[in-house]
Amino acid sequence: METKKLYYDDPFQKEFAARVVSCDEAKGGYGVVLDQTAFYPEGGGQPADRGALGNVNVLDVHEKNGVVTHLCDAPLAVGTEVRGSIDWARRFDHMQQHSGEHICSGLICAAFRCDNVGFHMGADVVTIDFNAEIPWDALMDIERRANRYICEDHAVDIRFYRGAALDAVEYRSKKPLDGDVRIVTFPGTDCCACCGTHVARSGQVGVVKFLSCQRFRDGVRIELLCGGRAYRYLAATWEQNRQIAQSLSAKPTESAAAVERLEAELGALKQRAAKLEAQVFARVAASLTGEGDVVLFEEDMPPDSVRKLCDAVMNTCGGRCAVFAGADGAWRYAVGQADGDLRDFVKQLNASLQGRGGGKPFFAQGSASCTRAEIEAFFAIKKS
Repeated sequence: METKKLYYDDPFQKEFAARVVSCDEAKGGYGVVLDQTAFYPEGGGQPADRGALGNVNVLDVHEKNGVVTHLCDAPLAVGTEVRGSIDWARRFDHMQQHSGEHICSGLICAAFRCDNVGFHMGADVVTIDFNAEIPWDALMDIERRANRYICEDHAVDIRFYRGAALDAVEYRSKKPLDGDVRIVTFPGTDCCACCGTHVARSGQVGVVKFLSCQRFRDGVRIELLCGGRAYRYLAATWEQNRQIAQSLSAKPTESAAAVERLEAELGALKQRAAKLEAQVFARVAASLTGEGDVVLFEEDMPPDSVRKLCDAVMNTCGGRCAVFAGADGAWRYAVGQADGDLRDFVKQLNASLQGRGGGKPFFAQGSASCTRAEIEAFFAIKKS
C-alpha cells in the first residue's frame, strides 16, 4: 500500500497523525512506514525532512515504489497511532531554496536556450549546472529579474497531469515522463516537472543571490542562495565590509577603492623594502669576502630573503654559505656554494637537524626543527 503524501496536499503542514504500518530494523536505526506522512523523502535534488514521530527522532526519509520509509532512532509499535512533527525551519529553508532555484533556472533556460542538467541542494549552498556559457554580467541581470519577480508575489501553481493533458503542457524535464506527472509552475518564469516542496507564493522566497559561476563540463556551475540563507550571507558580508571600511576610514560603499589605495601603498613599500634589503645583503656579502665557510643566524625572514642573502654571501666568501633564519624549533635555511656539490652535505644536515629540503647541487633550501646550539655543533663537526 502506497503512503499518502500529506506534503503534496499541504507543504506548510507541520504536524500530523498517522498509523504505524510496519517497523523493521534497518542500517542506522529502524525503518518505519506510516499510512500517511508529512515528511518529505529525499528526491529531486532536495534533502529529506527531519523531525520526530512521538518521542522517536526521524533521521532520514526515503521513498520507493510509492512507499515512504522513515529511518528512526528507536522502534514504534505496529498498529499504533503516532503524532508526527517535522523540523519546520529545515523544511521551509528547503522550500525557499527549491522555489528560488525554479525561478532562476526558468529565467536562465529561457534567456540562453539551455537546459538545467544538474541540481543539488547542499547544507550551505545550492548548485545548478547548465549546458551553456553564461557571462557573469548576464547572470546579474537574471538575479535582478528574479528578485523583481519575487517581490511581485506571484501565486505558484502545482498540479498533476497525465496523458493528453500532460502533452499539452510545455514544461522543463530531463527525460520523458509517464503516468501522473507533478508540474510546478511559477507563472511567467518557469514550468517544470518536479516532486519537491515549494512555497505558495513567490514572495515567500524572500530574496535570491548568486555567489559564483564557474566553467563545468560543457557549461557552467552556479552557486545560489535563497531566502534566509541569502539574507544571512548578505548580512554577514555587509558587516564584514562595514568593519573593513571603518578600519580604512572609508564609507562602506567605498571600501573597494580604499583597499586599492592600500594595496598601491603596500606595493610601493615592498619595493622600497626590497631595495633596502638588497643593499644590506650586499654589504654583508662584501664584509665576508674571502672568509671561506660561513654560517649566519638571522631573525625570521621570508624564504625568498633567506635565499637572496645566502646567494649574495656564497658569491663572495669563497666557500660554503649557510643562512638560518628563525628561532629554536623553527628555522628556515639556505645553503649554497659556488660551483660546489652539496647534495650529500644537505642529506646529512637534514638527518642531523630534523630538516626537510633540497634543491640544486650547489644550492638548497628547507626548514629545520632544532636549536641554534645543535646547528652550531653540526657545523663545528663539519669544519673540523
